[in-house]
Amino acid sequence: MREETLDLPGLRVREVTLDVPLDRTDPARGTIEVFARIVAAHDGGDRPYAVYLQGGPGVEAPRPSLEPASPSWLPRVLADYRLILLDQRGTGRSTPLGLDTPAPGLRDDSVPEAGRTLRTASPAAAAEYLTHFRADAIVLDALDVLGHLGADTVTPIGQSFGGFTTVHWLSAHPESLAGAIMTGGLPAVDRSPQQIYAATWDILRRKSLAFYDRFPGNRHRMEELADLAGAGEILLPSGQSVSPARLRTLGHRLGATGGAEQLHWLLQLDHRGPAFRHDLAAMLPFGGRNPLYAVLHESSMANGHPTDWAAETTMPDDVRADPTLLGGEHLHPGLFDEDAELAPWREIAHRVAQHPWPALYDPEALQRVRVPAAAIVYFDDAYVPTAHSLETAALMPTLTPWVTNEWEHNGIRASGTEVIDRLIGLVRGQRLA
Repeated sequence: MREETLDLPGLRVREVTLDVPLDRTDPARGTIEVFARIVAAHDGGDRPYAVYLQGGPGVEAPRPSLEPASPSWLPRVLADYRLILLDQRGTGRSTPLGLDTPAPGLRDDSVPEAGRTLRTASPAAAAEYLTHFRADAIVLDALDVLGHLGADTVTPIGQSFGGFTTVHWLSAHPESLAGAIMTGGLPAVDRSPQQIYAATWDILRRKSLAFYDRFPGNRHRMEELADLAGAGEILLPSGQSVSPARLRTLGHRLGATGGAEQLHWLLQLDHRGPAFRHDLAAMLPFGGRNPLYAVLHESSMANGHPTDWAAETTMPDDVRADPTLLGGEHLHPGLFDEDAELAPWREIAHRVAQHPWPALYDPEALQRVRVPAAAIVYFDDAYVPTAHSLETAALMPTLTPWVTNEWEHNGIRASGTEVIDRLIGLVRGQRLA
């Protein structure tokens, strides 16, 4: 365990690094580090705790500042809470998860213990190791941080995948929660990954057509770029070519407030120029900086199922035939062949896709939960189907859903403090106007 403290303008920050078991069912496998920043306003030392659970999976918590406010909602949270910014296991300053990262307790007898990394492990052993980086393990890590702070309860604020993690927390450990807030993160409880991805393809079809209605010239431009991609002429700054299937994933921008404009500006650039190539690289959803996001993304949709490349296998025929009908977080297995940084993960990812994931959510347990909770549900959310979210909301008698079309999936950031202020009020018993 290590601790440091520092003062930033308007903030007191306590940084904590804990050793936690890789696998709590088998402590002999060793420990990894989990890092968290506990952020408070200078006058907020005795406020209750909240913990921010980042979207992803495989992405670290935001780095805080007040001048300017980052994230935008931070000042409102600190008015009522001390905020734990948890780097979920494998991300940020928690023990990083990469192919060359030492992997304690990796089960692969062909490699000496001291030299075991994901790169030296067999694909089967590496895939098994990754099964310990899911929402259930993240919740237990957060509870360890809470115990270290000497607190009994906390209010999670879960964005997207962080909301999925919060629903597991409600299902498995509700006694440790003072409240729960979810933003675009009420997962499907009784649906297969195939049902979920089929629904998101339908949503992205509508969003694609709405985008072209708004910017009519962009459909021809997208068709032109897809043809160029098929000829190997759409390149990233590294010189790596982008396939039509990968180009399609630019549609994930249509799920964010302001994203349609960003995509429009990109399509106006000459594909041969450095501006286009760099902006394209920045806008593609899956890449080497956060490999867990690609390798484990589909597992976040699994509640007792293998995923078996659900996004690819559920792509509708009309979408497959028309490259202007864009995708979102629809991972295609060919990405692990064409992206140089993700290519070493290929066999591991295929093993992960076949893993029989255990259930994360217990519908009967959720029906018994009496924790005050609130969730913003974005109308026609590109990533988390609204109908599925409302099915889950109906299971929890003390959860207040707020359905709106004012923002897309990133509303907690795009709205400044408006979304988080309303949700904190709902958890505290205020009624929707």
